[in-house]
Amino acid sequence: MNTSAETPLIMETDDLAGVLAMPDLCLVDLSDAEHYLAGHIPGAVHLSFSRLLRARPPIMGLLPDAESLSETLSAIGLQRRDHVVAYDNTGGGRASRLLWTLDVIGHPRFSLLNGGIAAWRAEGRPLEGGEVEPTASDYAVAIPACPDARADKAFLLEHLGRPQLRVLDARSTGEYLGDDVRSARGGHIPGARHLEWTELLDPDNHGRLRDSDTLKAMLLERDVRPEHEIVTHCQTHHRSALNWLVLRALGYPRVRGYDGSWSEWGNDPDTPITGDR
Repeated sequence: MNTSAETPLIMETDDLAGVLAMPDLCLVDLSDAEHYLAGHIPGAVHLSFSRLLRARPPIMGLLPDAESLSETLSAIGLQRRDHVVAYDNTGGGRASRLLWTLDVIGHPRFSLLNGGIAAWRAEGRPLEGGEVEPTASDYAVAIPACPDARADKAFLLEHLGRPQLRVLDARSTGEYLGDDVRSARGGHIPGARHLEWTELLDPDNHGRLRDSDTLKAMLLERDVRPEHEIVTHCQTHHRSALNWLVLRALGYPRVRGYDGSWSEWGNDPDTPITGDR
């Protein structure tokens, strides 16, 4: 599932343990603050997940503006040359949202720690408590007008119904079918394939991702193929960020994350919705 031997999109715990002392490593923990303070991977800086989201109620998961992201990434000491490795304690969605954000703004090197802190802890690897105080940097963010990694409502409305588009819905079955309504309207985008993000994880392997063959088979069952243009979404592009990352790691070349997600689509009275499977 690696894009290259140098910078894999999915990093294993053994590999991270071997590079912890590297000067160009930026290790970012997006766990809950109390969890981070109680014990994190040595050298990891803490980043509150809320810093990666911009709200315009009822839309709650939008990409922050360039100024806000510049402040956030500078505060954790990020340099352009750094290899970012991110993890969390909630299944990888938060960490993946950071990595999606970095892809949108063109940061060159980033990875998800497979299994996050749960896998690291289960292997008895070292932890440290307290807080790491990073040296602030001057990271200047520029957001392209039409980044390849991002979809918005206009993009979906323009492409909906085209044979090359696949919408991959990472929410729960209840949300997808419209039984669990978390916006003004329930249901899903017409034609959307459903792959709940937790299905990507192996509960018997400390929450690591399932093996590549299994993941590829799950996508093929839903007719989601490398030749398609794929848009992932959930309620706020938190859970679906993991789907986005997995698709990228599997070599799918055209994958976008819809940051407005259902908090935008489901609250717009004019967007098409269905509750059919």
